[in-house]
Amino acid sequence: MAGKILVIDDELNIRELIKFNVEKAGYKVLEADNGQTAVAVTKAEQPDLVVLDLMLPGMDGLEVCRIIKNSRETAAIPIIMLTAKNEEIDKILGLELGADDYLTKPFSPRELVARIKAVLRRSHKDNVAGGELVIGKLKLNFSRYEAYLGTVKLELTPKEYEMLKLFVTNTGKVFTREQLLEKVWGYEYFGDTRTVDVHVRHLRVKLGQDNEVAEAIETVRGVGYRFKDL
Repeated sequence: MAGKILVIDDELNIRELIKFNVEKAGYKVLEADNGQTAVAVTKAEQPDLVVLDLMLPGMDGLEVCRIIKNSRETAAIPIIMLTAKNEEIDKILGLELGADDYLTKPFSPRELVARIKAVLRRSHKDNVAGGELVIGKLKLNFSRYEAYLGTVKLELTPKEYEMLKLFVTNTGKVFTREQLLEKVWGYEYFGDTRTVDVHVRHLRVKLGQDNEVAEAIETVRGVGYRFKDL
């Protein structure tokens, strides 16, 4: 088995659909149909990843996410949120609470499996802080604070480099503008989130020698940005 996936959804047909496709991909599936059970199963079984519906009876998915991410035993377990809501605020709140990705219902089971694999790759990635990371034509040398596109060294500002490093070491993860401000600029920065948009625009221009790499920084409408796999 490739790992244990906990599926939390109060709709039996959704759980069965997810279970069929996720098991077909080689994972073991655990199930929970409410928030209280979900928290208990997460602590007892320590799944490799949680697929969490936000619209749960009683304890909702945001509260489940908060409890999982605030517990020392379960904080490292990645979470993919499922939501039927159109309001961007739910996605933003979930990401701020520590969720790793989200899908809006109705979703493609194939896309969910792909997201699961991508999130697990990120969470199991070795610490590369002192070495190099190559993703497509892009190469980052973390010890020298250098980035290359093919053989060409990129002339990046410190903030552009830190943003690019955050993106490439978390491929597929959605970051809100507030999270990018916190992680790249630090808690002491109280500026406008438009600063993030400006830096992303400059970064795209500098990566523009290769359209595929430049376009890998995707805008997630109403939420923020993510770097897709190359």
